[in-house]
Amino acid sequence: MSVVMAAATAFTFTGLTATGAAADSPTPVQTDGVWGIDFAGGVLTTVERAAAGEQWVFVRDVTADGTSVGDRESRGYAGTYAVGSAVERVPCDAGGCVPLRATGNGFVGYFFEDASGNQRAQIHLSPNSLHSADEPSVTGGRFVDATGRFYVYNAASTGKQYIDYVPGYRSQSVRMTRSIGAASVWGTRLWTANAAAGSVSAIDLKKKQVVETVAVGAPCTVKELQAIGRWLYWNCGPTGAAGVYDHTTKRKFTVPSGPALVGDGYLVQHDRVAGKLMLTDFHTGTAAAAREIADLPAGNTTDQRRLTWSVDKFGGDIAYVGQTNAIHVVQSGVPAQSLAKIESEVNDAWIDLKNPYGGTSWLSTWQLNKPADWTFTVKDKLGRTVRTIRADGPGTEVDVAWDGRGDAGQFLLNGTYRWTLTATAADGNGTYTTSADINVYGALQGFHDQGGSAHGDLVTLNSSGTLTHHIGNGTGGFGTKNSGSGWPAGTLAVPFGDTGTDRCAELLVRMPNGELRRYTGKCGGGHVPGSSHLVYGKGWGQYDVLTSPGDLNGDGRADLIARQTTTGDMYFYAGTSDGKLAGRVKIASNWKTYGRITGVGDITGDGKADLLGHDRSGGLWRYDGLGNGKFAPRQQVFKDWGRTYNAVVGVGDISGDGRPDIVVRDSAGGLFRNNGNGAGGFGARVQLASGWQGYKGMF
Repeated sequence: MSVVMAAATAFTFTGLTATGAAADSPTPVQTDGVWGIDFAGGVLTTVERAAAGEQWVFVRDVTADGTSVGDRESRGYAGTYAVGSAVERVPCDAGGCVPLRATGNGFVGYFFEDASGNQRAQIHLSPNSLHSADEPSVTGGRFVDATGRFYVYNAASTGKQYIDYVPGYRSQSVRMTRSIGAASVWGTRLWTANAAAGSVSAIDLKKKQVVETVAVGAPCTVKELQAIGRWLYWNCGPTGAAGVYDHTTKRKFTVPSGPALVGDGYLVQHDRVAGKLMLTDFHTGTAAAAREIADLPAGNTTDQRRLTWSVDKFGGDIAYVGQTNAIHVVQSGVPAQSLAKIESEVNDAWIDLKNPYGGTSWLSTWQLNKPADWTFTVKDKLGRTVRTIRADGPGTEVDVAWDGRGDAGQFLLNGTYRWTLTATAADGNGTYTTSADINVYGALQGFHDQGGSAHGDLVTLNSSGTLTHHIGNGTGGFGTKNSGSGWPAGTLAVPFGDTGTDRCAELLVRMPNGELRRYTGKCGGGHVPGSSHLVYGKGWGQYDVLTSPGDLNGDGRADLIARQTTTGDMYFYAGTSDGKLAGRVKIASNWKTYGRITGVGDITGDGKADLLGHDRSGGLWRYDGLGNGKFAPRQQVFKDWGRTYNAVVGVGDISGDGRPDIVVRDSAGGLFRNNGNGAGGFGARVQLASGWQGYKGMF
């Protein structure tokens, strides 16, 4: 688990940014001393003095071309505390260096030692947080490898090797303890040496089982492993044979022996006799002759890996400390592998914004094999982008925290969306893309959605006084039913929108005495006359049509359309911020020609609610909403259509394609669906059921 670094409270962070440094300062970076260095994922990690003179662990972002660095940021105090505790140090030419292990995603591992000499492994995640609580107290601790959130270290006092990871948004049982041996971790794969000469195996840390065993060609029990993507480096000890196994081509070849750090397609060694850093390029499957890349004096320390120089295995370069304490970054000149995912923790395929037990945010991470810029987008079923999240800058870890809302912070409609992650390598070599559907619940209910199921619904009243919500199933029909009894004959229901803040759509009901009520939404529950409601008033019996097309005036609230029985005049009632209705506004005269009028939501795809009228000659007409409470002149949708239809209802999207549909009933009781095409028209009818003539009302 991650915990706040309590000891940091003893110091202020004043001066932890390099004096005079600005973002993208050029390399080399001049310092007054470096007491440990590592380089991973484009993040340079060092132990240096802060402005106040104390030593701290710092990280800096390095550009893909290695020419500039960002401001430094703390990863923990590297001095000695008043109680005698301090970070572990080892002998080095600078006097005492911190053995750092950068993970590639900005985390840094090292050992913290108390006044009695007991050590505990720590992974520092940020200036003020670290992961350490589950690590045992040991002595002689040393990190073996780390990639992203996974790490391996040895402890001399126990003779054991410990493998674990820093949990992201979800915790998994990854912890392993084994005998000390050659090991390297790349993503969720832990490569380990077997007793047989040249035999190594990969353990899937999440499954905790061996998933592959290969013969790498070593003439010994392998003493050291370094895994980087397709490359698996091995050696038989500091002076023994060394080689590389290409996991892609299955080729085996030898490389120079001696202490080395492996990058993507190359290795680097310190030739202390010549005072040079030497690079061996093997990306073609054969080790080329070593070439000089930098001057680095012999010094007095035999193995200076991560003390004076380091290699970025995440498709990166080489960093070293020069004679004047300047930090230099040298490009390898070796083409890296194309961008790829190493491992990921992807959240479930749903998010519920009303879930009191969690799951109100969609949280996922991906570990990449080299730094990349990334974009995360969410699109609705019609392909419209509703949310875009971008990386702050290149990095190897993609961390997406989506709150289920749109770009403006607004709630979206319940339903199925498609998320896509697109990452582009910072070095220009490769892209990585992945996508999947995600269902959003607990957001806004869509048009005619009374059940909160993300699909449109149909409300019916039978002769027994039962008012039933038929919940759309998203495949063109209806599934679950929720009913309430006791409704008198002549009841008229109007599925409405949410007039409050609970994101449950209300139901308007006109009683036979002309009283209009607003029943509190239940997100799927049935209503009875005594259910919680607000009375809008009486006198609504003057209307023979009451329907809600949705939001007609663009204020985000559901509105109501009414037709006066005696005149056929049409009136617009705007929904108000307090959940009531504004005074009526006449919008048309003498619509008596229509036997049925129904609100249908946005059927043209322009974002404005529309209306359909079914005339007494069987014609179907569309009135496009103008977004101001009025409608454009009518356009014919069908001619001589459904003369036998006695009910036409705009039920919203019940087919699951994101476009509103309509349901009709003929005089024989047949129930049919016409799929909306999103352009103001409808497809051919599909029969859903028969025997529906018993319903006295369909809404």
